[in-house]
Amino acid sequence: MGHLALISFAFPFDKRNVRMLTTDKQIEMPSYQHTPSVYTGPSYDSLKAAHESNISPSLKMYYKKPLLLYEGRNQWLWGHDGKRYLDMFGGIVTVSIGHCHPKIVAAISDQASKLGHVSALYMHPRLYEYREKLAAKLPEKLGVIYLVNSGSEANELAFLMARLYTGEQNILSLKNCYHGGTRETSATNALSTWKYAIPQPPGHIHVFNPGLQKYLSCDSKCKDCSVAGVKDTCNCSNDECVLFQKYVEEFEDTFRYSLPKKGGVAAFIAESIQGIGGVVQYPRLFLKKVYELVHENGGLCIADEVQTGFGRTGDHFWGFEGHGIQPDIVTMAKGIANGIPLGAVATTAEIASCLNRALHFNTYSGNPIICAAGSAVLDVIKNEDMQKNALITGTYLCHQLSTLTHEFPDIVCDVRGKGFMIGVELAENNRTKKYIKEKHMCDIFEDIKDMGVLVGKGGLSANVLRITPPMCVTKEDADFTVNVIKRALYRYRKNRLYEKEL
Repeated sequence: MGHLALISFAFPFDKRNVRMLTTDKQIEMPSYQHTPSVYTGPSYDSLKAAHESNISPSLKMYYKKPLLLYEGRNQWLWGHDGKRYLDMFGGIVTVSIGHCHPKIVAAISDQASKLGHVSALYMHPRLYEYREKLAAKLPEKLGVIYLVNSGSEANELAFLMARLYTGEQNILSLKNCYHGGTRETSATNALSTWKYAIPQPPGHIHVFNPGLQKYLSCDSKCKDCSVAGVKDTCNCSNDECVLFQKYVEEFEDTFRYSLPKKGGVAAFIAESIQGIGGVVQYPRLFLKKVYELVHENGGLCIADEVQTGFGRTGDHFWGFEGHGIQPDIVTMAKGIANGIPLGAVATTAEIASCLNRALHFNTYSGNPIICAAGSAVLDVIKNEDMQKNALITGTYLCHQLSTLTHEFPDIVCDVRGKGFMIGVELAENNRTKKYIKEKHMCDIFEDIKDMGVLVGKGGLSANVLRITPPMCVTKEDADFTVNVIKRALYRYRKNRLYEKEL
């Protein structure tokens, strides 16, 4: 299952151990040897107008001046005007091994020239080969793999399996979570910004989340984080949170007050690190204890690895391995095929057999071209040591970003995450924990883009910079990213001081 030795303690947090990056010099973008083609598509204005009038209005584009991108190589993207950008968001944690990787291009092209599509009603070698490779990365008991098209579909199928297997209906999920955009998964989501004002399907209970700042008075020492003790504001050790028992009791209240006295729970689902929720982590051992409680009450445990899987966290191939837990079902998507639409559900033969009670089918499940892409991704992650790079370069990046909490203590209230899944939380006033205003966040976000770096946003108030790049980025890219963010924060603080003086 691809375990790499933990190195986080090789970098104990100390300002003297962190390379301080300057903000007074011109920021030079790392060089890259590729000449993009000349853009010959529709004009910027016509595409922007079409997007605003003919595409779903819910698909909001980033930035005050949205980007028109047309070409990519590895960690780099090019706009229609020829400007180059460092992609530190990876298509929302989806481009795992780099844009247009030649091995993926070759695998897709080769398969497309032989067999493009047959349904799962027939056998073909690509499906068998891919299932064997993917199963080898998972716990042995999770040997049945069902391919779907997205993370939403994967989680929806996981819920169906759990309800059929247990005979119960309730799905427990942590507050601040996101698990998909279908009707059932939307009911599982616990973020108001992703909720429509329509009746929700029954059987979904949102439970206590100790990773939220409103509950977690401690810092990152007791969390599975690359940077231990950024804020140094609590008495937690590296092994246990001082409030751990309180958090467990809060979770146990779900069984006391929200569920039948016996049973009632079909499954508990959680990401190893919450992604859209703002790179939120939990105290060590919390998920392990939750899994024990759910199993004791007859429920299954689902690990949502849509964002944290495939080596992204660095020390393990799957995020759940970092918590020392054994899920009954694992769902995955996004980085599974480097942007090709693919999702998967892995579970035991016993749980999977419950689907035999009726017909269940997915037209594109096991498509030969998509299987070829997924198989090539696994090969590249292994052959090019991308998980190792996520560990080493990701930890380095997290440490460099952690200096921002000292340089900008009034703005940067937390840096957290591991590997290439990192969050930088910004505040309007760190002392009062007041979230940064949307306008100010947009200004910082736009400035970072204009200097050539693309990052994401997350959290209920969209006040967390999400850094989830392709796993091929370098330390030079990491330095450039930190310098750009630092420059944007410096400008923001300078402008705020100027505004206050007026």
